[in-house]
Amino acid sequence: MKKYSLSLTSLLMSFIGSIFMVQTSFAATVELNWVKPGTYDDIRSGEQNRKTFHERTFKVLKKHFIKLAADLPQNQILKVDILNIDLAGEINFAGARQIRILREPYFPRVSLSYQLIEDNDAIVMLGSDKLKSMNFLQSSNLRYQSESLGHEKKMLDVWFQREFASLVKTH
Repeated sequence: MKKYSLSLTSLLMSFIGSIFMVQTSFAATVELNWVKPGTYDDIRSGEQNRKTFHERTFKVLKKHFIKLAADLPQNQILKVDILNIDLAGEINFAGARQIRILREPYFPRVSLSYQLIEDNDAIVMLGSDKLKSMNFLQSSNLRYQSESLGHEKKMLDVWFQREFASLVKTH
């Protein structure tokens, strides 16, 4: 009986090790380049300091790209140049305050170019896209409902799934 339990323990440890091995073999590196952010169509805040809002917006989007790249193989680098951003909604005056109002004609847009590169510098994929989510108010966006830049995150999710579906790990 003792021999059997050692074999079972060994088998279990091997299985657990392989699970962790699979999980750690994914997570590509992300390199984001904000190309001329001063010329982006709409990356304005309402009342918040412009510099602070830009930094926060870039941080939120970079974190989201890192989350997306976690499903790509570890030996790859996802390089993304953000060429333009137009956030969902528009800034309007509400009395003495400026606030972002979400309306149909002001859908989120992002223009980008990307390269997916192996760690040996071999290009796996490359391309450019002009993303837009014209029906962003009709789509069910419950996943990011209470998060900053939820409509933009959803749009990036759709793009990522479309472009990299053949490379991502399955859950």
